[in-house]
Amino acid sequence: MAARGFFPRQHVRTWPRAGRGLRACAVGTKRWKMGKKREGLSVALEIDGLEEKLSLCRESMEEMDLKLRREELSPEGRQALERERSLLMTKAETYEKELKVLRKENRKNTALAVAVVLLIAVIYTCWTM
Repeated sequence: MAARGFFPRQHVRTWPRAGRGLRACAVGTKRWKMGKKREGLSVALEIDGLEEKLSLCRESMEEMDLKLRREELSPEGRQALERERSLLMTKAETYEKELKVLRKENRKNTALAVAVVLLIAVIYTCWTM
C-alpha cells in the first residue's frame, strides 16, 4: 500500500515563484463542500490543511499585486493577471468560509469533550462517596 499524506486525493503543486499564481494553490483537490462527509480526517488536520492552502493563495495574490504594480504589462497581460487574481481571491474566500465552519465544529467537539469529562468526574465523585 502506498504511503498517503494527510489529505488523500490531493496534490499540492508549487512551482518557482515566477508569477505562477493560481497554480501555487492546491491543484487537483477533490471538491470539498461545506457539510459534506470528510474522509476520516480530524477537524484539526483539516484546519491545518486549509490554513496552508489559504496561505499559498495569499502569497500568490501578493506576488500578483507586486507584478501588477512594478512591471509594465500589455493591456491583455494586465487583464489576464487581474482575472487570475480575482480567481485567487474567490478561492481564498471559499477557504476562509470552510475554515470558519471547521473552527465552529472544532469548538463544538471541544465543548462536548469537556462535558463528557465533567460528567465522568461527577459520576466518579458520586460513586466514591
